[in-house]
Amino acid sequence: MFDFDSYIRLLREDPKTIVLPEGTDPRVIEAASRLLAGNFLQPILIGEEDAVWEAAQEAGYNIRGAKILTPSTYEKMDEMVEQFCEIRAKKGMTQEKAREILKDPNYFGTMLIKMGEYDSLLGGVMHSVIDTIKPALEIIGTKEGNNLVSSCIGLVRPRATGDSEVIVLGDCALNIKPTEDELVEIAHETANCARDFGIDPKIAFLSYSTHGSGKGPDVDRMCNAANKFAEKYPHMESIGEVQFDAAVSPAVAATKCPGSEIAGHTNTFIFPDLSAGNIGYKIARYLGNFEAFGPILLGLNAPINTLSRECSASEVYHMSILTAAMLGHRDHSKDS
Repeated sequence: MFDFDSYIRLLREDPKTIVLPEGTDPRVIEAASRLLAGNFLQPILIGEEDAVWEAAQEAGYNIRGAKILTPSTYEKMDEMVEQFCEIRAKKGMTQEKAREILKDPNYFGTMLIKMGEYDSLLGGVMHSVIDTIKPALEIIGTKEGNNLVSSCIGLVRPRATGDSEVIVLGDCALNIKPTEDELVEIAHETANCARDFGIDPKIAFLSYSTHGSGKGPDVDRMCNAANKFAEKYPHMESIGEVQFDAAVSPAVAATKCPGSEIAGHTNTFIFPDLSAGNIGYKIARYLGNFEAFGPILLGLNAPINTLSRECSASEVYHMSILTAAMLGHRDHSKDS
């Protein structure tokens, strides 16, 4: 069962902070108010202080106790500029240019994480995914052993039985057409994120073909990626290449994938390209009544995440918790 209470308990035991670069957005204000009322995760709002307070008043939410940071008045800006210049030295970064770039709340917020001032960051409410990931790549970089940053979406829907149905989809936001080896890395990171969501990952490499029923280079790419993944991570349950119906329907799987233990029962879906992933998750979200969490960024060297611009205040609140508690405390070394 998907249980936020466990993440909240973790944060009560080990308090963290989260930087919210879009501090004047009403959804961010509402989420920050809920976090402050819960007293388990400290929000750091970025924006002109007067504008943030005015936005809170207009939205009707109490953010007393929130820390508000403004790039133009930040007391450690000289130190930040110096560190940013060191990080971007190979690009010929000057202090004048650095100061201009660090006016951007995404760059400013990411540098706060890099400097160790705060623990995590969640953006994307008013900006694109790229606006969040570009500073993260330039400043934070990928974690050891990873060759790329990818993403996944967690979809959660309550069941009549009282628990939740949870599925995880990758990559839905970043990599346009991953190679076979990139698909293997995406699948591994997505499976680990599925565990963070509280489910045992059963991975399906999706295609318009099931075990050779269709032909084409995209079929070959997914088939080869699935085989490479199974060879590299034999302890993880996976299947591919496989059509979506065979991945989720036991009746269809009995015909298309006889003998497979997980066909018809998968919950972690790897898409062949960005078009399929983005379209697929939005169909599920808007027609399937799932609540979406993400895009969750995978492979970064710090807990930094993004949201879609159509997100709700509830999603900002819940993703703040996930980013600080779940992504900041992963330990999947046994799966490597």
